[in-house]
Amino acid sequence: MGQAGITSTDINGILGGHQTVGDHHSGGSGSDKPLLIGIVVILVAYAVASVAGWTVSPKAAADSHAAAEAHHDAAHAQDHADEHADPHAAAGHGGGHGGGHGSHPLPHTWAVAPFVLLLGAIAVLPLLKFTEHWWESNTNRLIVAAGLALVTLAYYMTIYEGASLSAAWHRIDHAILGEYIPFIVLLFSLYVISGGIRISGDLKAHPTTNATFMLVGGLLASFIGTTGAAMLLIRPLLETNKERRYRQHTVVFFIFVVCNCGGCLLPIGDPPLFLGYLQGVNFLWTMTALWQPWLLTNALLLILYVLVDKFYYYPKEGAEDVLRDEVRTTPLQIRGLWPNALLLLGVIFSVALLDPTKPLPGIGWYPFVYLREIVQLALVGLSLWLGSKQVREENRFNYHAIVEVAALFVGIFICMQPALEILNEQGPSLGIDTPMKFYWITGGLSSILDNAPTYLVFFKTAFPNMDADMLHAALADTTGKSHFELVAISLGAVFMGAMTYIGNGPNFMVRAIAEESGVKMPSFFGYVIFFSIPILLPILAIVSLVFLL
Repeated sequence: MGQAGITSTDINGILGGHQTVGDHHSGGSGSDKPLLIGIVVILVAYAVASVAGWTVSPKAAADSHAAAEAHHDAAHAQDHADEHADPHAAAGHGGGHGGGHGSHPLPHTWAVAPFVLLLGAIAVLPLLKFTEHWWESNTNRLIVAAGLALVTLAYYMTIYEGASLSAAWHRIDHAILGEYIPFIVLLFSLYVISGGIRISGDLKAHPTTNATFMLVGGLLASFIGTTGAAMLLIRPLLETNKERRYRQHTVVFFIFVVCNCGGCLLPIGDPPLFLGYLQGVNFLWTMTALWQPWLLTNALLLILYVLVDKFYYYPKEGAEDVLRDEVRTTPLQIRGLWPNALLLLGVIFSVALLDPTKPLPGIGWYPFVYLREIVQLALVGLSLWLGSKQVREENRFNYHAIVEVAALFVGIFICMQPALEILNEQGPSLGIDTPMKFYWITGGLSSILDNAPTYLVFFKTAFPNMDADMLHAALADTTGKSHFELVAISLGAVFMGAMTYIGNGPNFMVRAIAEESGVKMPSFFGYVIFFSIPILLPILAIVSLVFLL
């Protein structure tokens, strides 16, 4: 690499004169006191609601009602026999549980227009020069998302065949109370708690060193979320590589592995899988069903990274850059593990155990509605209260990224209701009837749209009108069609969210942090043309051939 002829004077000049781009930026989350006060108020309000009996699980209430009816039937068997003989007495009993809600009218096809417009805004507005800066404001994102959500709700109140205020409220209840709140509270918890852990240091930026960062991140992604793992490791990776000239490819591979492909072993790993969990997929299903594709995909990516970096990029580094990297090192230091590592475990257990539709193992008690989210918020409060504020400041921690997700998804969850209802009814007739079709269509749309709502759309297509018990029965056969269809949908959404910057939230976050640190990242189309199509796409094709044929 042409390193001969460098003197001790050169070394001193190299080490003394280097300044990292972006060192002048200062972070920090400001005062967390208002957030802590807000969490305490929520906890107190929840305690009052629970004492009043407003948070009892509907599943527990239904089981209690069924038990009461069974007791009533046993106690009045003779009366029921008499009523059976007397038609007037029998008519006194209602239709029981069979009456139900009936089927709702299907929305018009054009009712999905707000959903399409919102996803189009997310994809296009950051790329246009005259909207790029405007779109950076979370207030403006919320205006667009909430405005289109109001259009959707107005449709259900005015034009929809069954238009009424209750029709609009039914969608709010399902989309916001049932799915959005658990979704955003989980992301918020992982984001804030992981933000209290700092990994710092400057290692020798060899290909295997960078691959080790990605390997650790790929493992962590399934357990603290792709967002948490990315935020935890991207800065030490950039610090390690700050002396190198060729860093762009390293950040792109980091996006492939840590921000996406590493996060498919648990529902908390990637937002699409958590939405599946909320629909009734067993917490450990992803671990047992997806570990082999996870292992193959990430292994191939890491091996390819080492080969590309070692034989192409690293030999192109300048002699001074290599010398600086070899000499100017500091050991890795991890701070903030207490109490945050323990609190992250608490988040995992809250998701696994506090589902209000499932009894606690061995106890039979159904957790209260939103108890899972309350526990997660309490863990966030403990992290802010007991954790080091200095660590968060050094991490440049702030709430901008999670507020962006919250602002956009409040609109997405409402706007996608017409699409979900149409697919629920007509999905089986679309001709998407094999795991391979589900994989590529889900993945293809996850590449250009956000992968979480895309997953949910095709989940509903594959499993229309299924409750949790029916879903468990369908997935119990690991050789059956339903099992492989959900494998295909899950892998397509998670893995192909890495195909573009807009496929998954952490992709843009990592790109922004890298550019702040002086790494010139590829444009939207440069990322696709020079990295994801020639590198990632062939690996994903191999995965489909191995596991979905």
